Amino acid sequence: MNDAPIGIFDSGMGGLTVMRALALRLPREQFIYLGDTARLPYGTKSADTVRRYALQAAHALTGRAVKLVVIACNTASVSLAALQEALKPLPVIGVIEPGARAALKAAPQGPIAVIATEGTVKGGAYVRAIHEISQAPVVQQACPLFVPMAEEGLTSGPIVEAVAHRYLDPLMATMPKPRALVLGCTHFPVLKEVIARVVGPDVILVDSAATTAEAVAQLLAERDLARAAPPGPHHFFATDAPDRFARVGEIFFGKPIDPGSVEQIDLQ
Repeated sequence: MNDAPIGIFDSGMGGLTVMRALALRLPREQFIYLGDTARLPYGTKSADTVRRYALQAAHALTGRAVKLVVIACNTASVSLAALQEALKPLPVIGVIEPGARAALKAAPQGPIAVIATEGTVKGGAYVRAIHEISQAPVVQQACPLFVPMAEEGLTSGPIVEAVAHRYLDPLMATMPKPRALVLGCTHFPVLKEVIARVVGPDVILVDSAATTAEAVAQLLAERDLARAAPPGPHHFFATDAPDRFARVGEIFFGKPIDPGSVEQIDLQ
């Protein structure tokens, strides 16, 4: 079981930012990544639909004998409890709790701002996760256009700047001004440079990828699940357009993805 791969899924390619952090933190581990590109985005879907999609993706990974499932999608992480129940005793980790803890470490007294998809904002997952630890004030803003822009590889330029100002200027105008900004969608880190310019240098950007990787490392150590064998090749699955996944996925993963390593599957 120790040498089994770690399964990761997301609505598209954004979760590759989490896989990138995991691969850096756990270089001996092997990963299987599933991007549900045919049904992207999850953020505009109902909670029941997202839960169904998340369960389908998780079962596709468990069918490939993974030892752990990482929900590398903030919207799907609202289904964490349902997946933990459905997959037990297999461990399941989401990105919201690690992100909430990182936000409070950056700004212990707040205010904390969260930008995310419509689904994550409406569900209030980050607000709940932060308030389970602290009563620091939290403000939220849905940024639905950030996901399709990121998936198109549109990460800089006047269009991105204009959209970022549209979403972030009102958020930064709240009083008192937020001291930390949570990138509450795994697609958003590829827009980090533009977001940082718009919010200014006095606002700390919080990316949950690194803290999620640390949470996974801790779980592997606690359960004695760390890989002992040499690292094996990573595998990628997409529910649509695998060639495009390999091409655009490089933006999120930070290095080229061999098109031959991406296989198309159907989750229906």
